[in-house]
Amino acid sequence: MAPSKLLTLFLSPALLVLLLRPAASQSPAAVVRGGYWFPESGFASSAINSKLFTHLFCAFAGVDPQTFRLTVPDANQPQFSTFTQTVQRQNPSVKTLLSIGGGNANLTTLAAMASQPGRRKAFIGSSISLARSYNFHGLDLDWEYPSDTTQMANFGALLAEWRAAVAEEAGSSGKPPLFLSAAVLYLSYYYSPSVPYPVQTISNSLDWINLMAYDFYGPWLPTMTAPPAALYNPGRRESGDNGVNSWIESQFPAEKIILGMPFFGWSWRLVDPENHELYSPANGKALAGDGSAGYDLINAFVAQNRGTKVFNSTVVSDYCYSGTTWIGYDDVQSVSTKVAYAKNRGLGGYFAWHVGADDNWTLSTTASQAWGA
Repeated sequence: MAPSKLLTLFLSPALLVLLLRPAASQSPAAVVRGGYWFPESGFASSAINSKLFTHLFCAFAGVDPQTFRLTVPDANQPQFSTFTQTVQRQNPSVKTLLSIGGGNANLTTLAAMASQPGRRKAFIGSSISLARSYNFHGLDLDWEYPSDTTQMANFGALLAEWRAAVAEEAGSSGKPPLFLSAAVLYLSYYYSPSVPYPVQTISNSLDWINLMAYDFYGPWLPTMTAPPAALYNPGRRESGDNGVNSWIESQFPAEKIILGMPFFGWSWRLVDPENHELYSPANGKALAGDGSAGYDLINAFVAQNRGTKVFNSTVVSDYCYSGTTWIGYDDVQSVSTKVAYAKNRGLGGYFAWHVGADDNWTLSTTASQAWGA
């Protein structure tokens, strides 16, 4: 039987139209100068300087493990439901997206939701309904990460059906289609080329991808310091440039790649305080909690401890140290270099995790100015 007839038998009319025509998603209406916000940061959404952004992501909605519908914790509903109105007070043109999942999401629930058509339909319908009722301009999926070929196939099916449903809803409501984006691993595969992302489906279904070009290293690799978000990393795979190349070589459009940058850093405890270069011997984390710190807290640490800051232009990463405490992070030189790189490579923009960790909007301003008009 011809493939077109097989499609006709098993796919809905809306999805059939999507798959048989050229890429259905739209490119971003403008460059994405994005930032994520989440209430657990303790940073009020009303304090965001939205003039520095074109797109803001409100994180995170979850997925109910029983119904597979989108959920927002009761405590967060007041802030989520007014997020768009709040950030548009300073910048009426900023676009907002409701982000789903996150690094702490229940991966079993996301995988289970994507595994069956009925579950995907429940998720998709509830996500569109919630986005419209809360006045978001789009939806963003942060599934970290589909980790085998089955999950990758289900991820692709979910995105294709999501795009079809968004197009159908826009046609019936007369409203502009919701943006659809996803945060993805920096590589176009899950650490092995044998587990690739469904690149063509992603390109057809999403307006852009948010490339998580950070968290390459952290104190979970406790024996040496390392650049958590290197743009380049000679002799090693873990770099933003390798990630961008991976996606472009897989035929994903460069203009749909949004380069991610961290507004936070990871700490290590130096074995020898006199040996404080990149890849120096270390022994676990140096800071409390998970060993991370926002950019604002890193600056405070340097000031309070007379720390030394270093920018390494080879890898495009910053670090600071004082005593046995060593922190790898991005400062203004790294941010400006990465944004210039993104623009020169023809990427669609940049995003930061997360806006509440900035220090008096230093990094956000640097990024916006580095991209320019």
